[in-house]
Amino acid sequence: MNETPQNDSNISPPKSGLSALGLSALGIVFGDIGTSPLYTLKTVLGMTGGAPTHDVVLGVLSLIVWTLIIITSVKYVTFAMSIDNDGEGGILALMSLLGVKKHQRPVIVALGLFGAALIYGDGAITPAISVLSALEGLKIATPAVEPYILPAAVAILIVLFAIQPLGTARIGKTFGPIMLLWFVAIAVLGIIGISRHPAVLVALNPLYGVRYLFSNGYTSFLILGGVFLCVTGAEALYADMGHFGSRPIRFAWSGVVLPSLLLNYGGQTAMVLEGTPTTDNIFFRLCPDFLLIPFVVLATIATIIASQSIITGAFSMTRQAIQLGWLPRLRIRQTSEEGYGQIYVGVVNWLLMIVTVALTLAFRKSDNLASAYGIAVAATMLLTSGLLFIAMRDIWGWGLLRSGVFAGAFICIDAAFFLANLSKVADGGYVPLLLASLVYGAMLIWHRGSSAVIQNLDQQTVPIDAFMTSIKSQNIPRVPGTGVFLSRTSSGTPAVMIWDVKHNRALHENLFVVNAMTESIPWIKESERMAVTEVQPHFWCATARFGFMEKADIPALLQQASRQNNQLDFDDAVYYVGHIEVVPREDGQGLAAWEQSVFALMERNSMHVSDFFRLPKDSVILIGRQIAI
Repeated sequence: MNETPQNDSNISPPKSGLSALGLSALGIVFGDIGTSPLYTLKTVLGMTGGAPTHDVVLGVLSLIVWTLIIITSVKYVTFAMSIDNDGEGGILALMSLLGVKKHQRPVIVALGLFGAALIYGDGAITPAISVLSALEGLKIATPAVEPYILPAAVAILIVLFAIQPLGTARIGKTFGPIMLLWFVAIAVLGIIGISRHPAVLVALNPLYGVRYLFSNGYTSFLILGGVFLCVTGAEALYADMGHFGSRPIRFAWSGVVLPSLLLNYGGQTAMVLEGTPTTDNIFFRLCPDFLLIPFVVLATIATIIASQSIITGAFSMTRQAIQLGWLPRLRIRQTSEEGYGQIYVGVVNWLLMIVTVALTLAFRKSDNLASAYGIAVAATMLLTSGLLFIAMRDIWGWGLLRSGVFAGAFICIDAAFFLANLSKVADGGYVPLLLASLVYGAMLIWHRGSSAVIQNLDQQTVPIDAFMTSIKSQNIPRVPGTGVFLSRTSSGTPAVMIWDVKHNRALHENLFVVNAMTESIPWIKESERMAVTEVQPHFWCATARFGFMEKADIPALLQQASRQNNQLDFDDAVYYVGHIEVVPREDGQGLAAWEQSVFALMERNSMHVSDFFRLPKDSVILIGRQIAI
């Protein structure tokens, strides 16, 4: 393993055959939505109150079926996955793609950032509810094991997070085949159940769901909060599009995942119509007794894979947020030389583990966790629909009416699910909302603080001509060699160069200023990577551009530049980096005192700029300075 700042490689995802990529996608993309049958129908029927009637059961199944089709197949697979940011998907990538027009940017940024923060909120619940749901199947075979289910779930979760630094490149290759086995297994069990009660197939008619919604008043509306659990992993299809491409994900969804889910939900419903109590574990009742233990083992492995997908997604989204300037520089480790998404973010990993284990111990059962689950994802989906409306207008060029019809339908459906999920707030739904609010607040404070720092540095910047004239008039000695100055500003003399002259009263003979910029696209063409301008004799200014999915390796970039210009020599270069300490502004303006404290804490604990840009440690000079924000 090797440590790199923020990005795994400057390459796009590897190309492979459609079937091979589709199989890989089964193990990475569909874990969450693929394990939702473990708890969804049981949760929904438990919300109906008492023993549900024949019409209620069929109405619930119809709602689940058409929720899967409309939300996942239509909204995400058909529409959202047709809008990508140079191949990348997900709400942050969509936000970056759309945030070009200044008058729209504040709204787009708010939608995108809070949507991303909400994913962290529910991401802490997903591993807990998934693993608990799988292990609870053991109670059917041996009720005596019930006291050991919670400790076993906690142990599995701790081990899962503990092995993250080792990477999952090797075992990750087995995720796809295992999940394929899982989907085949739940499909077969569903077929067995349906064969015993074929009348359940009438629920494919959406009128059963519509009739149920309009005949049971407020109760049926609240039940939408439970129905929504069947699509809690749908956002992953869009978010992971950059790893596999849209075609393999669509292929796997349409050919394997959706049919398996529909068959299993149909089989579970058939069991209920045959008399299985809704308080029982309906999912595992589908399984023959002699296969129950192996099936529980398979379910547990599937939920671990689903949890791994959530963790990996959190790492990937963190990297995007860092590169886009919304989170501080966190140390990221590459766990595989060839794995496109094989990275590890220690801070995120351990915080997720603490929250996930705490939630598991606090809620104790999957039924209890279900009451807190879904609200954050529902909000994320609603925000994504809002961004889709803007994308239809700005990217596809659709008119207001056409965009309003399609995006408006998605917004109305998502709003209904979100409002229904609000009923969960008092029962634990506040947990993911609180977590999301904390992450969102941290993003805003970091961005505001960073902007204030850059504004301060801009005020200290002087024109290069004036600076060099001052150097000559003061007879500042020039020493042999090359000094590379990292600048946060895009023009003028960088503040760190001014500080260097003020403290050391000397300057290198060759001066090279680098302003590294992260663009709102994932990948930058090598031909557009860096622009170098000689502004004065022996004084060069360069703008280095990186995509938000790339690593920022400044020395490697400079070596490329030296091969193209024999005047440049960076073999013995000295790198000058500014180290700031934030202090309050004397005029009382700027960030509030508590915001300054939070920003200062994040700044102190962030990855140092020299590590972020992979500068050679024995060639870096840090120059400290107080910055008023």
